[in-house]
Amino acid sequence: MSAGPAPDSRVDERLGRLVRRVQADARVPAVSAALHRADRPLWSCTVGETGTGSPLGPGTQFRIGSVTKTFTAALTLQCRDDGLLDLDDPVGRHLDLPAHGELTVRRLLSHTAGLQREPFGDVWDSLRAPDADQLVAELDRAERVLPTARRFHYSNLGLAVLGQLVARLRGESWAQALTGRILTPLGLTDTTVAPRPTAATGFLVDAYSDEAHPEPPTDFGAVGPAAQLWSTATDMARWAAFLADPAALDPTGTVLAPATLDEMRWPLTTTDETLWGAGFGLGLILVPQGERVMHVGHDGAMPGFLAGVYGRRGGDGTAGAMGAAVLGSSGTAAELFDLPHRLLAAAVEHDPAEIEPWRPGTPAPAALRGVLGRWWGEGFEYVFSWRDGALRASGAGDAAGRPPAIFTPLPDQLDVFRTASGREAGELLRLTRDEAGAVVRMHWATYRFTRHQETFEGYDFRAGS
Repeated sequence: MSAGPAPDSRVDERLGRLVRRVQADARVPAVSAALHRADRPLWSCTVGETGTGSPLGPGTQFRIGSVTKTFTAALTLQCRDDGLLDLDDPVGRHLDLPAHGELTVRRLLSHTAGLQREPFGDVWDSLRAPDADQLVAELDRAERVLPTARRFHYSNLGLAVLGQLVARLRGESWAQALTGRILTPLGLTDTTVAPRPTAATGFLVDAYSDEAHPEPPTDFGAVGPAAQLWSTATDMARWAAFLADPAALDPTGTVLAPATLDEMRWPLTTTDETLWGAGFGLGLILVPQGERVMHVGHDGAMPGFLAGVYGRRGGDGTAGAMGAAVLGSSGTAAELFDLPHRLLAAAVEHDPAEIEPWRPGTPAPAALRGVLGRWWGEGFEYVFSWRDGALRASGAGDAAGRPPAIFTPLPDQLDVFRTASGREAGELLRLTRDEAGAVVRMHWATYRFTRHQETFEGYDFRAGS
């Protein structure tokens, strides 16, 4: 898809000012930010110095930490889509493990398995991660710190196990599967397992002086599927756009089908039971922005580095394939985590997507024209319509922007439809016709729908009987 016109220079300056302000206020040695959207050229901004003598630019790599988990999650869902596993399989069905083999793939992906956060041992003291054999051999020394399904509990160990699962099912290393099945097809050429010589140095900035001390480089070994990757802001903005709008960047579904990304984005748990400010799906953090807008992606943290990578879905003015990434070379500048959300919001506010003109479409099939219009169910009024080649329904009082229910016909049953999305997804809609063929009644999710408001026993207020 070709990009549209360049954004107004004032918008470019406004976005850049947000980046420069965070870099200065949070005292980050280097920040790289990028914004991807289908209707504009790629926007990027860098501020600071790499700490290596190499110039800082859009091609400078940073450690992205736990953003790596989104790739491992995608590889796991690819295995499911290829029939190699079921999300409710115990992981021990596919891996020979000394303990915790009963934990399911789904629970590990959503951090609801209850597994301890890190591998056995003091990894963050030694900065030596286990290799694959050690990771597996020491699983019986790792704790189940919470009952399975009790609540969200973040676990690098759980994603490391899934990395081993992917390698086992694919017959190649996790890194090989990642490169061949995600990075190459999506053109993420600057995303690598090991840093390039020009990668930025990560720092810890002293809280009470301006000293920035470099953090030691680390290799996460078999825990790599949880936090190993290095990348650029431009690559990560593209990845964020894919997570939000896969059909725009992968129209043939080579990497993942849009329906699979829908599944990954569905919230399975909240990350904080007191605030309910964010949720977690299958490997993805979900951050609601209000007015039916959701940001999907992940944050990352490794010694000397922080990252935020999010795509935007929904809302008036949101462009297709919209994603933002912010990468920084400080391990403590938490302001970096909020910046991708602010960039996405500012881009929509000050440079919204163009409003697509309405154009006449195909008429409803003759057999469904009698369905269109207002119906009543459970005492509430609904509107059935034909839009974009499909039958759909909305509550008459639904808030603006609430997605309608969309129906698809069952090929083997006349006048029976499956709710493909929206309200009552998965449920059946059945039409009942009179002797003349007119639709006089419908049943949706087994509830009766009639042209007039009726009680459950059939009293029609309009007819008075």
